[in-house]
Amino acid sequence: MTDVPVLSQRALNRTLLERQLLTRRTSHSALQAVEHLVALQGQEPNWPYVGLWTRLAGFRHDDLEVLLRERRVVRSTMLRSTQHLAGGDDYRWLRPTVQPVLNRTARAAYFTREAAGLDLAEIAGAGRELVAGQTLPRRQLAKLLTERYPGRDGRVLAGTVELQVPMVHPPETGAWGGWGNRAISVTLAEEWLGRALEASSHVETMIRRYLAAFGPAGVMDIQAWSGLTRLREVVDGMRSQLRVFRDERGKELFDLPGAPLAEAGMPVPVRFLPAFDNILLGHADRTRVISDEDRKKVMPGGAMVLPTFLVDGFVHGTWSVKNSTLLISPFRPLTAATATAVREEAEHLLAFVAPDAPERNIVFA
Repeated sequence: MTDVPVLSQRALNRTLLERQLLTRRTSHSALQAVEHLVALQGQEPNWPYVGLWTRLAGFRHDDLEVLLRERRVVRSTMLRSTQHLAGGDDYRWLRPTVQPVLNRTARAAYFTREAAGLDLAEIAGAGRELVAGQTLPRRQLAKLLTERYPGRDGRVLAGTVELQVPMVHPPETGAWGGWGNRAISVTLAEEWLGRALEASSHVETMIRRYLAAFGPAGVMDIQAWSGLTRLREVVDGMRSQLRVFRDERGKELFDLPGAPLAEAGMPVPVRFLPAFDNILLGHADRTRVISDEDRKKVMPGGAMVLPTFLVDGFVHGTWSVKNSTLLISPFRPLTAATATAVREEAEHLLAFVAPDAPERNIVFA
C-alpha cells in the first residue's frame, strides 16, 4: 500500500493562503474571485468589499456594486443559513444544494415556537405568494404575515419564509456604506435572475469547488463550511477522483488531483481580513490559520468573527475602524519590521475604507 503523503501545518497554511488569493493580490476580476471562493460571507454589507480588496489588485467599491446591480452576483441566505454573496450562476445550484441546512434551521425552536400549530410549507407558500412579482422590505413582509396569521410574530414568520423560499436581496442592501446591518428587502430569486434554480442537489460539484478554494481538507471541514452533514459517504464515493493526504496528527485530507500545494517556507505578506472572512470559517480545524487560544479572542461567544490581520500567515490580532481611525490590536508584541509592514498595509486599508476622510489615523492598542 502506498504511503499517504503528510502535510505539515505550515504547508497547509501556505496552501490555504494561496488558494484564498492571499499570498499576492491577483489580477482576477471581482466576479472571478467571488466564483473561485464559491461564496463570500456578507452578514454586514461592507465586509465583502474588504474581503475582495485584500485579495484583488486595484479593486474598487464599484467593482462589486456593478455586479450586484447587473445581477451577476446575488446576496442571499446560503451556507450555514447565513447571508452570503455568490455568483448568480453558482447560486442556482448552490442554494438547492444547501437547502437541507436551511430547512433544518427553519425547524429550530426559535422559529417553530412562533409557528406552533401551523404547517411550515403553508407559511412558505404564503410568503412566496406575498413576494411574487415585487420586492418587499422584510418589515412589510412581516406585517403582511402577521395580518394573515394574527397573534404571530411576523418577523419570525418572515425568517421562516426566507429560509424555505429562495430569495435574494436587491443591490442597495449590499451596497458599500455603513458598518452595521441595514434594512433588508427581498425578492424571489428565480424572478430576479430570470431563470429557475436547479431542481436537484449538486453536492459533488460543491465539494470540488470547496476543495479548489479551501483544500486539502477533511470531511468534517467540508461539513463545517457548508453546514451539510453526512458527507462521508459522498466523499468516499469520490475517492477515485481525489488525492488523499494526512496532516501531522494523522487526519485524512482530500484534494483535487493536480491542485497546487505551496511550500511550507514560502514568505507571505501581512493581510487584513474582514469580519467573518472565509479563511476563518472554512474548516472545522482552524489551527492551520489561527490558534485555539486566539480563536477565543476572535470569535467571542461563537456568533461573531472579528476582523483580523495575518502575520506570517497566521492570525496575529484584530482591527476595527471608526470614522477615519483604524485601531490595530495585536495579540502579541510585534517586531519593529513587522510593525512597519502592518502599518503600511493598514494605511492602504484605511485609504480604501475611508477614501474621503481629510485625515486618517492608525492607532496600535
